[in-house]
Amino acid sequence: MSCFASPQQVVVMAQENGKRKKPNILVTGTPGTGKTTVCTALAEATQLCHINVGELVKEKNLHDGWDDELDCYVLNEDLVCDELEDVMEEGGNIVDYHGCDFFPERWFDCVVVLQTDNTILYDRLSKRGYKDSKLSNNIECEIFQVLLEEAKESYSEDKVIAMKSDNIEDISRNVATLTDWIRNWPLPSES
Repeated sequence: MSCFASPQQVVVMAQENGKRKKPNILVTGTPGTGKTTVCTALAEATQLCHINVGELVKEKNLHDGWDDELDCYVLNEDLVCDELEDVMEEGGNIVDYHGCDFFPERWFDCVVVLQTDNTILYDRLSKRGYKDSKLSNNIECEIFQVLLEEAKESYSEDKVIAMKSDNIEDISRNVATLTDWIRNWPLPSES
């Protein structure tokens, strides 16, 4: 059995939700798996709001400084969650971030974990200029499916799907599948 979701599995995930008019989707995965590319295309196709957490952290100073070894900001999870709370309750968001275990489970109706072949991922991260330690750390995360396991531990299993993201065809298929899922999102019942 494949660990990747079929388009039919994603559409079946459209479950009734009495709170939000539009779903919230988390797109996660190791850096270089295509999260921002998928989120940007999905937001254009669905008119949902793309929230790139990495950019938000920089813009709003939602961090505790810079980590020289990892070459990135040290995310302040509490500040990020406080910043996003109201917009997430409204719905209609696509959240783009390489981690997922600190977001409240109630925020998301679907958690997508993008996965990429290690050789392809290595090439993508090398082109970004990742240092050897950061490069090997991210490749190991992908090999051991760390983010998929993190998602399965943090969210109900019926919300978590893995999607292959090796090439433009995979990305196009993923965007089309998720767009169909969003279009099948049931409107809340009238009270």
